[in-house]
Amino acid sequence: MPLYDFKDTETGEIIPKLMKIAEREQFLKDNPNLIPVILSAPKLISGSNLQSKQDDGWKENLQRIAEAHPTSALADKVGGRTVKQAKVNEITKKHNTRVISEDTT
Repeated sequence: MPLYDFKDTETGEIIPKLMKIAEREQFLKDNPNLIPVILSAPKLISGSNLQSKQDDGWKENLQRIAEAHPTSALADKVGGRTVKQAKVNEITKKHNTRVISEDTT
């Protein structure tokens, strides 16, 4: 059951209340002097490395997809391309940026 915080509009007091989600709406209807408040931001998980938490079967599947699409972002991340293909892509990017910059001048 989640813990909800309510503010009493008459006294300004913050009241924490543990209840089921279904009970919350009825509680607010029964207590019109209380309004729901959020005291803290939700806790978010960030910076996790999903690559290390994947099993070997999934990693192999990603490598097969990357090999089938060597110019994709997945191939850059997973390494589903050969050294030769990586160099060709690098030179192609360099050439494309040079051609685009010459066209704009």
